[in-house]
Amino acid sequence: MAAKASAQKAGDLPRKAARILDALEKAHPDARVYLDFDGPFHLLIATILSAQCTDDKVNEITPELFRRYPSATELAAADPGDIEKLIHSTGFFRQKTRSVLECSRVLAEQHGGRVPNDMQALTGIRGVGRKTASVVISNAFGGQAVAADTHVMRVSVRLGLARVKTPEKVEAQLCAVIPEGRWTRATHLLGTHGRRICHAKKPDCEHCPVSKLCDFYQNLAAG
Repeated sequence: MAAKASAQKAGDLPRKAARILDALEKAHPDARVYLDFDGPFHLLIATILSAQCTDDKVNEITPELFRRYPSATELAAADPGDIEKLIHSTGFFRQKTRSVLECSRVLAEQHGGRVPNDMQALTGIRGVGRKTASVVISNAFGGQAVAADTHVMRVSVRLGLARVKTPEKVEAQLCAVIPEGRWTRATHLLGTHGRRICHAKKPDCEHCPVSKLCDFYQNLAAG
């Protein structure tokens, strides 16, 4: 009986996911990626810089960074000290400097300065994980991908669409219950909901359009 109930619950998840996404689409029709960018290279570097940092802060410093170093070839040749100064406010600036310089070098030397539209090629570059690659593939190239950032992970687990707390496993579980054609939009909707309503410390459940579908809220209501 327990196995049957578990199977039924798992089978209901795609329907639940569809209802949640439909409701979030109405609540957040303007949901999008919140990093400013002009082409795949800018988005790739901005996403690397966004680790442990807000998108707003990254958007503050990237205009000057890309004004000085608009291409992979130019950024690869930059002085590390200059980059550290430019990106200092994003945190972990030494590590990020190494990552963006190495990423730019690989792009310049192995890809003709262009960002590959390929998950394996992207994740083979230092500092580029699946989340970063998914952001680029889905937003710069128009592909379908789930980018499991902190907002998407938190909201997915609270809603009950994912049962684990690592980016790769959350990505896999969301891809299993959401049709491929909605992967990118789901990332935007779940991420925006996390920014506006489902905050990390104090979610605004009172104004949440999907509270009736949320495991976290139902558990709170049950006491």
